[in-house]
This record gives sequence, C-alpha cells and structure tokens, in this order.
Amino acid sequence: MSRQYFGTDGIRGKANVEPMTADVALKVGMAAGAYFRDGDHAHRVVIGKDTRLSCYMIENAMAAGFVSVGMDVHLLGPIPTPGVARLVRSMRADLGVMISASHNPFHDNGIKLFGPDGYKLSDTAEMAIETSLASDITELRTESSDLGRVRRLQGAIGRYSEFCKSSYPRHLRLDGLKIVVDAANGAGYRVAPEALWELGAEVIPIGVEPNGTNINRDCGSTAPQTMQEAVCVHGAHLGIALDGDADRVIVSDENGEIVDGDQIMALVGGWMLERGELRGGGMVGTVMSNLGLQRFMEARGQLLERTKVGDRHVVECMRQRGFNMGGEQSGHIIFSDHSTTGDGLIAALQVLAVLVERGQPMSELGRQFEPVPQLLKNVRFKGGAPLDDDAVKAALAGAEERLGKDGRLVVRKSGTEPLIRIMAEHGDADLVNTIVAELEETIQLAAG
Repeated sequence: MSRQYFGTDGIRGKANVEPMTADVALKVGMAAGAYFRDGDHAHRVVIGKDTRLSCYMIENAMAAGFVSVGMDVHLLGPIPTPGVARLVRSMRADLGVMISASHNPFHDNGIKLFGPDGYKLSDTAEMAIETSLASDITELRTESSDLGRVRRLQGAIGRYSEFCKSSYPRHLRLDGLKIVVDAANGAGYRVAPEALWELGAEVIPIGVEPNGTNINRDCGSTAPQTMQEAVCVHGAHLGIALDGDADRVIVSDENGEIVDGDQIMALVGGWMLERGELRGGGMVGTVMSNLGLQRFMEARGQLLERTKVGDRHVVECMRQRGFNMGGEQSGHIIFSDHSTTGDGLIAALQVLAVLVERGQPMSELGRQFEPVPQLLKNVRFKGGAPLDDDAVKAALAGAEERLGKDGRLVVRKSGTEPLIRIMAEHGDADLVNTIVAELEETIQLAAG
C-alpha cells in the first residue's frame, strides 16, 4: 500500500486544503487513537501545537477524533515539538501529537505523532494508521459510555523548561552573557528566552510576538539575518535562532557570522569526545552534512555515519548503532542522553556550556573545521516527477562524473514541500556553482 498522508516528517500541507483539513485531522485522531488504545487502563494522548492560526482548527478536530475512540486528551497549548516528546513519556501517555509545519510559512501546517516511548512513529505504525484511514473509519467509534474527555494541562511549558535546564551542567552559569534569542514567533517564544534568563543570561528576545500568521516570517533559523543584525546592534556575545516548532537551532557569533548545524555538531561533539561522553565511535549526520565535518571526525579517529535527510532517520541510526549524538546541517541536533528528537533549546544550551567552560568567544569556537564549498538550490515544481526525465538523468550522471571522488552530489525531492533540492560540494567552488546552475536549469525545464 502506498502512502497517501505520511511524508518524511508526519503529515503536512496547506491548511484547510487536503490533507490538512479538519475532516482529515479528525480521522487521523480516530485512527491513531485506535491503534494505540491497547489494554484496560485509561488511555491518554497529549497534544501540543505551535502558533499558527490553523492550529486551533486542527487541535479541536484531532481532540474530537481521539475522544470518539475512547482516549482522554490533554491539551498542552503552544510548546516546542521536543516538549511533546518529553511529556508523552513523563505523563505515561499512549500517544503524543505536535501540530506544526516546522519551518514552513504560516499557511502550511502538519501533524507529527510520537509513540509512548517519545520517539516518532515507525513505518509500521504509520502504515497501520494509513490502512485505517483508507477503510471505514466509523467502525472505530467507541460506546457512548466509553468516550474520552478533554482537559487543558496547566504548567506544560514549566515542566519542559525545567527538563531543558537540567541538561545544562550544574556547575556552570550564564551570568555575564548577553544573548539574542530569536524564537521565530513560534512554539518557543516563551520558554526559550525565559529558560536562558533563569540560567543567568541577559536576554534580547526577538520573534516573540506571534499573531497566528507571522511564524517564521523574516525571522527564525530559516531567516537568521534578523538575529545576526540584532547581535551586532546590541553587542551580544552570540545569537540563537529557533524555527517554528523549536526543534532546530542556528547560532550567530558576536560578529554576526552564522554557525550552522555542522559546526555545532563539531563543536559539541569534540567537547563530548574530550570528556569521554561521545558514544558509538562518532556521530550521525545526513547526506547533506559537509565533507569538512566528516574529515573533522576522521582526524579524531571517529566516524560520521550518514543517513537520509530527516531527523527521524538520524535518530533511527543512533538507536541502532549506539550513537548518542547526531543531527543535520539545518540545526536539528539530537542528544539522546537528553531527548528523543531534535531540540533547539537543548542544543543551544550545550553550545553555551562549551563557550562558558572554555571561556572563549563564539567567533573562536564556531569554526571548528573549514567547510568544503557547498551550494544548495531548490527548484519548485507543480506535479509529475522531474527527476525521472531522461534529460535530467543524463545531466545528473554528467555532474557526478565531473565532481569525481573529491566531491558529492545530492539531488532529491523534498519530503515536506513541492521542491527538488540540489546540493553539490567540491573543493573547487566555481565548479560547484556551475554544476548547480546547470542542473537547476535542466530540472526547471523538466518541471515545466
């Protein structure tokens, strides 16, 4: 059976358009609730969301679906995705839901599901839910006497905040540090500035005035210029930019220079290695991780294991191979000693721990390796399969031959947007630029 709803990170689409409608959300609630309703205990699901206007619609529809199959619903309100993952386990819930489209603009939304262990669902679970959605969903309804209830959980953000702060070394403080925090007008708009202030920092908050339609707009990790400028204007020691659901982070040094996920992994991973805390013989990255990071790890006798793009794939590899750190260039960083999924705030706190302990400015710490010239371009398409076009296939083969063994080419369809992503890297930056431009043109022609 082919997938109709689930992509690389749950279900995602334009709000109020299939599959992101109230009707589909209700059915997903019923199907997922029935799948995880096992045993005679009182069943519960926790639902978190970001700050998109459409979250109200999807939250209420999913709650109705869960109640109709006999699950009690605990509404968490706006909370980062990793907060949902954490509360599923700490509250002994059967299922967790995060309503968010992450870094996408406000008009998109999505549904991410977490099992009782706090991890995103397996392919098996997702396919079982897909099967239910394709059948007569009304058969899942429970008896009137067994309907669930809906409650709003007070203090969810406080629980998550205390958990995040516990990941920061107890003997360290953030006193004397001025930090710009850009919360992308998203799920971390309250918890991130407050947690850093409570640890002693002077916080300059931006992107903390969500209105339902300004999430990720000219702010956050996908538009870090706002943070970079604020760092320079306020003379801050560094800046931290989250995305809409706060599961990723990008850092700026005191000069406004970006420190991406690869450099963060090298910095914190190297620190953990020195302390004997890095397990598995290295760390896990993706096919998009820079060759410079791979060479950084190899120089230290460590591996960079690569997976497909998506923090879910990174986590799966970490669990299978015994790694306790992994992540993506985009800023999804997973520390399995603390969390089951990417957590922007926890990742930021690990960076701050290195900075405080070493007593060096971020500009000296944020360039752990010299990145190999790399270029990423996106080509939008309306339908069809541009990568199956014969001209595109020929162009890809030719590009790989020109890059040779000293370079890499990754061309893939996005799992969350109608985009073809083109990434090339090689020591010759001019060659990289030429190849990406040629492929972009060829794919645009095939995409119509």
